[in-house]
Amino acid sequence: MASPQPRVGVVTYPGSQDDRDALWALAALDAEAVPVWHEQEHLPDLDAVVVPGGFSYGDYLRCGAIARFSPATRAVCEFAAEGGLVLGICNGFQILCEAGLLPGVLVRNESLRFICRDVRLRVERNDLPFTSRCKPGQRIVIPVKHSEGRYLPPEDLDPRQVVLRYVDNPNGSVDDIAGVCNEAGNVLGLMPHPEHAVDPLLGSDHGALILASLVEAARDRAVAVA
Repeated sequence: MASPQPRVGVVTYPGSQDDRDALWALAALDAEAVPVWHEQEHLPDLDAVVVPGGFSYGDYLRCGAIARFSPATRAVCEFAAEGGLVLGICNGFQILCEAGLLPGVLVRNESLRFICRDVRLRVERNDLPFTSRCKPGQRIVIPVKHSEGRYLPPEDLDPRQVVLRYVDNPNGSVDDIAGVCNEAGNVLGLMPHPEHAVDPLLGSDHGALILASLVEAARDRAVAVA
């Protein structure tokens, strides 16, 4: 019997830019990619959620500051509170921090310039639903594209919540942090864009390690509740 396709939702806000890329990448990795509109008060039947990159609500006030109040974000928070898997990418990371699902805040790059290039990352943990296909200490290459990607952690951040670090820090993030998870390990936010690195033709397929790990964990979740 074939393994079921996990249903992974991708939230679209006004100003989202990478939602279609995330939908394509997830489908390419054998997930049923499900669009979720920002006005939806309740999520459809999903096994995981991706909050994609872009400029939600024009990034007015602060990146993610308005999107945190959308009905879909509230639904994502409820989904995460019940143990659902949530991945926030770039603007999605900013939204999850603003919504309180992840610790810390993201501010202007140290250079005060927009950055768009491949970056090298080091995997700190592979015991999470998002990194199970990686090895501890593995170096991977995934692109970034952001103006406000400098991560400032809270003083009491548990070091085990750091999932990815920059090898060559492009934005001045404290302790080279590129991605963090919540204490429960079911929510991850990262500034690099794995959905733009799922095919060698794009320069790297290392992003597939992150997204395929999520798809696999979502599939396991779907089987468990079936």
